Amino acid sequence: MSAVGERNELGLTAWDRYRILTSYRTIAMVGLSSNYYNASSFAGIYLDANGYDIVPVNPAQAGKEILGRTVYPDLRAAAAAHPRPIEIVDVFRPSREVPEIAHQAVEIGARVLWMQLGVISEEGAAIARAGGLEVVMDRCCKIEHARFFGGLRTIGLNTGVVTSRLAMRIPEG
Repeated sequence: MSAVGERNELGLTAWDRYRILTSYRTIAMVGLSSNYYNASSFAGIYLDANGYDIVPVNPAQAGKEILGRTVYPDLRAAAAAHPRPIEIVDVFRPSREVPEIAHQAVEIGARVLWMQLGVISEEGAAIARAGGLEVVMDRCCKIEHARFFGGLRTIGLNTGVVTSRLAMRIPEG
């Protein structure tokens, strides 16, 4: 039996996820939606509000803006145009698309390939690991951040836990 919240072996350890979320600040969100009610939009808004530099990647929305930022068609274009290096590639796309995304993540020098809840690709993970990236699968950056920093009650999630503690911001750096 594993610790609470450690439901599988796909997401690294809680400590690893904490370290990733406190070490890296720039997140390319592949599949970020302009639809406010999509999970990717909730995650993007939350992460932006908590000090992360969000880089939208969505070929269907390329050239437009999401969260007030230019949307790129792929990771290569995002990395070429964005002023800071992309550190985390957060995937909100079907599992079958992950291997190509992993190739691009390696090519642009990302540090982490993070696949959202329900996104599992052993092939994509192997590509990323072979390229030196850490891999998290079947986990949500927003939920993990909120779990570590006390923000589970924000942006539409009611945990049923009453607390007066506000979400903590990650130190800049």
